[in-house]
Formats: sequence, structure tokens, C-alpha cells
Amino acid sequence: MRILILGSTGRTGRILLSEALRRGHKVTVLISHKGALKIKPELVEVFEGTPLNKFTLSDAMKDCDAVLSALNISRISDFPWSKLRTSKDFLSESMKHIIDAAAENNLKRIIITTAWGVAETRKDIPFWFRWLINNSNIRYPYYDHEHQEQMLKSSDMNWTIVRPAGLTDSMKNREVKVTLNNQPKPSLMISRRNVALFMLDVLEKNLYNRQCPVISEV
Repeated sequence: MRILILGSTGRTGRILLSEALRRGHKVTVLISHKGALKIKPELVEVFEGTPLNKFTLSDAMKDCDAVLSALNISRISDFPWSKLRTSKDFLSESMKHIIDAAAENNLKRIIITTAWGVAETRKDIPFWFRWLINNSNIRYPYYDHEHQEQMLKSSDMNWTIVRPAGLTDSMKNREVKVTLNNQPKPSLMISRRNVALFMLDVLEKNLYNRQCPVISEV
């Protein structure tokens, strides 16, 4: 398939990009600066810009079969109270343009990653993590993830919203636990690598259409 990967220079997105290429997909990326790409540019089709520009986004989406997004609201560091790099509504503003550009290109399939603890799953996460979300700058991506999820659910796209548990940088292959409606109860962690692999499996096997699986490691 030809896929557009958004967020391909982030920690999850880089793995998603390299694994998509390894599996033989034709990949287009939309990045702010071509110099940020960590692989040989001849391996992918590169568009320079951001998903906040609908026209560039639509050009990047041309002839693609699906969009895979690992976009997030980033902070200067992993410290929960560190300042934001992106605007508080970056995800929902991007999603508005993604949906419009997809309609223009007759593209229906989109798979995005948000987080366990977004929307109705907030009640399922440990109490200390709910406190952290409510009292630190972590709240901004969680709130905007919920907003972009609502927009996607209201669209006519064939979406899958992947909600990973806490992310680690482990490169080990681990069995993934899939949770729907809090059954079975998720574990606390999952590696970015396993999130990326799961997203590609969802695409290739056409899984979890219009569903929001929570994923963690067994």
C-alpha cells in the first residue's frame, strides 16, 4: 500500500516509518524540515510542511491508500510541567485538515494513536496518573486527543484510534494485550516499537474498524 505517515520524525513515528518501509509499503511523509528525516530521502516521498496547511496535506495525501498518524502535542522535555512546543489545539486543528484533505482525495482509512486515559478511559487509569493529567501540562495533549477523537468519530472515515498505555523505548518484541471496554484490564506500559507494529498490523489485516483499542504489553 501507499501510506502517508504523519509525525514520522517523533519517537513512535520514526519506528513506524522504518517498519513500514521494511514491510514493503510505499511511504509518503509530511515533515516540517527535510533535514529532520533520519533515513535516506530517496526511500520515501517527502513533502515539507505541516498538517496545519490543508493544501500541502492534500498534496501529500494524493494517491495514498491510508493515513497513519503518530502526531502529538510535544513538550520541551518529558518533565510533566515543561513548556509546550506545539499549540494546545495542534491535534484537533490538524485533524480538521486531515478529514477535509481525505475527502478531497477520496481516502477513507486512517489509523491514529492517542493514549489510554483519553475520553471514557480516563476513569480506568490509576488515580495518581489522573492527578498528573489534571495538574500538569500533560493535560493538554489528553484534552486535545479527546477533541480530535470526537472529530474523527463524527466523520465518515474508516478510522481506528489506538490508545497505548504508558510508552517506553524498549526495542524488545513483546506480546500485545488488546483491551476493549476495559476488558481485559490493561497493563501499565507498552513500547513505542510495539505500538508502531500494532498500527501496521491493524492496517494490513483491516482490524478494529471504527473502534478504539487500548493496547499494553502482556
